Formats: sequence, C-alpha cells, structure tokens
Amino acid sequence: MKAVYFEEHGDLSVLRYGDRPMPEVADGWARIRVRATSFNHADLFARRGMPGIKVELPGITGMDCAGDIDALGAGVTGWKVGDRVLPISHHVDWDNGKFDMLGENRNGAMAEYCVVRASQLIKLPDNVSYEDAACLPCAYGTAYRMLHTRGQIQAGQSILILGASGGVGNACVQLAKAAGLHVVAAAGDDAKCERLLALGADEAINYSTTAIDGWVKKKTGSLLRGGGMDVVVNFTAGDTWMPSMRCVKRFGKLLCCGGTGGYQAVTDIPYLFMSEMSIIGSTGWTMEDQKACIDLVASGRLKPVIDRVVPLPGAIDACAAFEKRDFFGKIIVAP
Repeated sequence: MKAVYFEEHGDLSVLRYGDRPMPEVADGWARIRVRATSFNHADLFARRGMPGIKVELPGITGMDCAGDIDALGAGVTGWKVGDRVLPISHHVDWDNGKFDMLGENRNGAMAEYCVVRASQLIKLPDNVSYEDAACLPCAYGTAYRMLHTRGQIQAGQSILILGASGGVGNACVQLAKAAGLHVVAAAGDDAKCERLLALGADEAINYSTTAIDGWVKKKTGSLLRGGGMDVVVNFTAGDTWMPSMRCVKRFGKLLCCGGTGGYQAVTDIPYLFMSEMSIIGSTGWTMEDQKACIDLVASGRLKPVIDRVVPLPGAIDACAAFEKRDFFGKIIVAP
C-alpha cells in the first residue's frame, strides 16, 4: 500500500511517501480502506518524538479517519466487509492499564489502509461524508466532551474560545453556538476573525493586536463588578494561560483540553481564589461523545469546517501548511 511515513524522528524532512506493507488483520480486528484522514497536532508530536511514549518505527501518523471495512479478523461479529465506519482512534484496557492510539504508538491512517480493533468502530450513516467524519474524532469529539460532558455549558452563557481558527476551536464555536451561548472567538489575524464571524461567532478578537483580558474587562467590566465570561476555553496554554484566567467571571469556568502553545504556564493565584473559578481538564472523547457528534452532522445541526482536501501524495506539503498554521478548520487527506 502507499503511505506517508517516517523512519526516524525529526522535522518535515524525515517524511516520505511510498510503499509500506499491507497491515495484517489480527483476531478481533478490522482492516479499513481509508477514504479520508485529517491532520492533528498529535501527528506532529508522534513524528518529532514524544517523551515517555514509544512510537512504532517506521511510523505512520493519522489518528482520525473514516472509510470502509476491507477485511475482518476471526471472531468479529456485527460487521461486514464494505460497511462505512468511523473508528475512534484510542483504545484503553482498564483491566491491564494498556493504552494505544492510532497514529501515535501504533501505525495510523495516513495511508491507503489501517487496522483497528472492531470494538473501536462506529457505523457511519450514509448521509455523513467520509471527509466530514474524518474531522470528528480528535477535534469535534474533544470539543464536545470538554464543553458538554465536562463543562456542562448552558444556553444563555457567554464563552470565550482561544485558538478558534483551528479544528478544535472551530468545533467549539459551532457547538457552543448550537447550544445557545454568546460566542466570542479569538484568532491571530483579522482574516481569521472574519471567517469566525461568518461561522457563527457573535464577536471576534484578534489576539495579535488586542489583549484578550483587556478586551473582556473593557467589554464586561472588572471581576469585582460582575465582569468576565461564564466560560473560557484555552487549549493553547503557555503565555495565554494567565490572561485567559483573567477573563473568567466570578464562579465561572476555565476549560482546558491541551497545551499546544506550551505545557509550562503561570497561574494568577489571586485571581484564582478571588474569582472562585473552576478549572476543568478534559482529555479525549468516549464512544458516546463521538456518536453525539455524528448525530449532529447527520441531522444537519453541525457542519465540520474543512480548509482543503488533498490526495495522499500531497500530504507532506499539507503537513507543512499545518505546521505554519496556514489553514482554517481541518486539512483532509483523501487516499
């Protein structure tokens, strides 16, 4: 089969496009003919190397994909060759503590075929495209769990979303708007802010020219005068962490599902205890979170934002654009 792969960890120069062995199908597993896969930050981490996580070499990234069942291993029931499916990309065995992630510590879907456990499969409705489905697991599933399952957002609340121009950010904007919140989206340039307004955000902040905490204070008032946002979403962390804390109103929530801008962050301790905010962490997604996202797409209440669709040989150039943040929404690779 054809794949985009790497034989050593490093920058973009280690990526290759070429032939790799067809993955074998073990008992209880399924082989998927990949119709669409998408880029996530996890692809970059796996290629560069992740401390404490052994990445299979030669490595193939691609944690989110949709496609058709090509072959089934012994003992698999309830599925047949040709079924349209969306695999959830992670597997956890709570009995023995084993965890694996498609495209991280085992080969993924940036290829014509990949293999997953049959227990990871979700049936894909005929009216949900492969491209839309491939957007869902990491970005939309993570956003859904963070906002709904963990954050318990409510209609009428205000929400500030940092990094709103990327996959998770777009998902947060759409999901929060669909739930009836007043959405303020933050991005790094005016063009992206305009696209976020077109996507449904009520207001947008260009954080490269405007301090988010200053904008919120001017717009809503100071903390002790009832100002701030009911909910703030920050999965960039790093230098944005302390300013985002200062955007949370009294008894509000700060939601976090990652640290794409750096894992070291400074906490404003006085603001933390004076606001009595709740800082809520969220990681990954469950089968139920994914099914909820699929249902939203199938019913027309959610439309994943796709920046571009490229063929598999173009995936390396697309990865370069992803690293430069030259995109809005999800970049899809269609083998």
